[in-house]
Amino acid sequence: MANIPQTIDSTAQDTPVELLELIRAIDALPPQQRLTLQPALNRVVESSSRRRKILSMVQEALGQLRLDMKYLVFDLEATRRERDRFEQQIKDLTDENPME
Repeated sequence: MANIPQTIDSTAQDTPVELLELIRAIDALPPQQRLTLQPALNRVVESSSRRRKILSMVQEALGQLRLDMKYLVFDLEATRRERDRFEQQIKDLTDENPME
């Protein structure tokens, strides 16, 4: 199984322990059985890696969304304070200069 050890080296840090165990178990099989299982195993390893990358991207996007939401809430609160201050200024001006 020439491709599998290379796959293990390149993704060992990201590959789940169970998948590494499966790879080792398949490596221990006779050559004919390994050749039969190799394509499916390669697809599983690639799929696992792809899912991990997607999960990482989703987590990063969620982190950015949380940060963006904090900025938006801050901006909303600042806008409300500004509105309230302007409303108070208008009220103060109309109280000082009542229309007759």
